[in-house]
Amino acid sequence: MSSTRTIAESALLDLATRALQSYGLGPNDAHDAARVLVLADLFGVSTHGVMRVKTYGERLAIGGIDAKAQIKVDRRSPAIAMVDGANAVGTLVGMRALDAALEGARATGVGVAFARASNHFGPIASYAWLAAEQGFASIIGSNASVTIAPTGGTEARLGNNPLGLCVPNPGGDPVMLDMAMSVVARAKIRRALDKGESIPDTWATDINGHATTDPRTALDGILLPIGGYKGYGLALMVDLFAGLLSGAAYLTHVKSWVDEPESPQNLGHVFILIDTAKLGLADLAARMNDFAAILHDTPPVDEKAPVLLPGEREIARMKAQRQNGIVLDADVLAFLETRAG
Repeated sequence: MSSTRTIAESALLDLATRALQSYGLGPNDAHDAARVLVLADLFGVSTHGVMRVKTYGERLAIGGIDAKAQIKVDRRSPAIAMVDGANAVGTLVGMRALDAALEGARATGVGVAFARASNHFGPIASYAWLAAEQGFASIIGSNASVTIAPTGGTEARLGNNPLGLCVPNPGGDPVMLDMAMSVVARAKIRRALDKGESIPDTWATDINGHATTDPRTALDGILLPIGGYKGYGLALMVDLFAGLLSGAAYLTHVKSWVDEPESPQNLGHVFILIDTAKLGLADLAARMNDFAAILHDTPPVDEKAPVLLPGEREIARMKAQRQNGIVLDADVLAFLETRAG
């Protein structure tokens, strides 16, 4: 079992920023890109946290991602923006798209940003949290390289396309859902492989569509979608919004960063933001609190496991780690320290 270390949020942000700068990113771009990853670790989603600096760095080093990319924002209407990521680090493209959607929402009440020519952009929860802090509800999605077969098929044709929805609570915590379309994220299977552990046979199949408990076979095979055909449908619709409508690659046109790390992925993202201040709901906080109370008051099956709202565990973890420090794999921190110099 690997050891862990604890580090303050500000120190980790500085470390991750300098590590990304070592690959050629400018200071401001590196800071914004790192912020998304640090938020992931605060939430406890380490598979999408600063450990990704190494993966991004490997592609930056061989030209698969452009460290000097000039991201362009083309505002097509007061509410709609098209963001050309120019093959930049995905978390940086995500932050620029978030800013563009926020600008539209402030001006019109609803802001939409479609991003193309991007890469892996970290967890949706990071962007949703940043938007919610400013009073904006959000619907955010991204496509990904193919890992899921369409219902009835034996070949992967869709990505494990994440979708997130978040509603802010003035003076309180937002309700925040961030989910991929597979039963589990591919990163969890990869982690099981690294640890030499087996996986449940409900997570993935081999290349012939048969259930497997072997993580290596699963990584070479097909991820299973949540809810069967419903998960397939959701993954498909996310790709239509994030990939097709953005002008990015979609379905099998998306490059795999594992198989072709030197090639631009041309991922697409979609950010839809709503300025809740413009809804005219003076009692929004009271309504949100009542909504939460109805669910929290549900009699639990297990008294030790009360009913929670989406994102509640992650937000509680964030608060605790902001106070006590972020717990990370010691090897991850050692890598960042080496790169930061």
